[in-house]
Amino acid sequence: MKIFIARSAFKAHVAAMQTLILARLRAFFTLFLAAVLCVQPAMAQSILRDAETEAFFNEISEPIIRAAGLNPANVEIILVGDRSINAFVAGGQAVYIHVGLIEAAESANEVQGVIAHELGHVVGGHAVRFGEGLGAATGISILSLILAAAAIAAGAGEAGAGILGAGQQAALSKLLAYTRGQEGVADASGAQYLSTAGITGKGSIAFFKKLQNFEFRLGIPQEDSYNRTHPLSGERVSVLQDTYQADPAWDAEPNPKWQKDFLRLKAKLLGFVDEPKNTIRKYPESDLSIPGRYARAYAWHKSAYPQKALEEAQGLLAVTPDDPYFLELYGQILLESGRPKDAIEPLRRATALTNNQPLIAGIFGHALLASEDESYLAEAERVLKAAVVKDNRNPFAWYQLGLVYAQRGDNPRAALASAERYLMTRQPQLALPHAQTAMAGLKEYSPDWIRAQDINLVAQAQLETLQKNRRR
Repeated sequence: MKIFIARSAFKAHVAAMQTLILARLRAFFTLFLAAVLCVQPAMAQSILRDAETEAFFNEISEPIIRAAGLNPANVEIILVGDRSINAFVAGGQAVYIHVGLIEAAESANEVQGVIAHELGHVVGGHAVRFGEGLGAATGISILSLILAAAAIAAGAGEAGAGILGAGQQAALSKLLAYTRGQEGVADASGAQYLSTAGITGKGSIAFFKKLQNFEFRLGIPQEDSYNRTHPLSGERVSVLQDTYQADPAWDAEPNPKWQKDFLRLKAKLLGFVDEPKNTIRKYPESDLSIPGRYARAYAWHKSAYPQKALEEAQGLLAVTPDDPYFLELYGQILLESGRPKDAIEPLRRATALTNNQPLIAGIFGHALLASEDESYLAEAERVLKAAVVKDNRNPFAWYQLGLVYAQRGDNPRAALASAERYLMTRQPQLALPHAQTAMAGLKEYSPDWIRAQDINLVAQAQLETLQKNRRR
């Protein structure tokens, strides 16, 4: 009887400690998840595609990318529709920049400083090597579990729980120290890339000082960065200031064209993402500058004042009649105001001036179709085919091309275009039946049939993965 009571008490004690261990593990992984999200932001953000923005990013980043030893053709600078001040990498050679960062920056040179820093992460393989930091943290956590289990088995339950808690804190501290180390490497690498490219680091310092001001406003303690994934901005400025000032490029004059382009691009983005009333307040109608007109054109268009929007676009074209992005804006306002035929000519010119830029070509193809004039079908098909070949991230162009095929009565290729679009937008449950419809109607082993088969296989694999994840 006594033995039974002792065993029952021991089992109850062990059960209680197991519950405590699981609770602490859950807490640890909650903290760990927060750390991961700081290092690798969620990819569930919306991506904004704009021809002018992408051309600007490509132009100002090209010398930095080359200085980093990378091929500009393989690096993407992607705009994220989030108004927080942030930029990040998440594997591969892609740098993600939030709209909020563009809004906070005052110069193209500041944006270049951010791009240089993020390229430091790309070259360092930090998104891939994040597992090294995780591995070190996990090793400490497992060790703490072993020590805690030994203490519990010896009857020292409270001591075991204490060891467990200390081990989890050590694991998190190790992980945070690892990410801070990566940030320091990226800062130093970015400074080197700017130097090699002959670009001043003044913008980089200016942007870090902006971040420091935000830290002051938020009341973030400035003593040390022990519990942070990133060093404090003040620490970064103090480390980088001497490096940049000693560099021959420190006194290099920023490219005036880049600054001019940045100011109009910033106004355009604000006109697109901000509330129209805020845009009009920032850029009143008395402001007849190009950035002012650009911002208001988008604000008026969003507010359903097409005539006012058209007047602003016409004002821009009066200054530079062959600017492809002003022509794109003018044509888009006409198209979305129910005047597709009037939109065709400015969009045709914009497409030609940008050498068939895929995003602009997609809007042009839309205008040709929306005119409901069958004589434009052949041109729409040609333009849209070229757009999807040049750009593999353009579901809108695939949608329009599908409409062209449908109007021609080519239902298998219309289904294939829909399958492409759904696969691109991560909807395998819709891509799969469209791919199968396309395969049923296309000549077996033709290029289009093979592509439909590829989509069919990829969509099936994605659906199987989703089903497995749901069962876990």
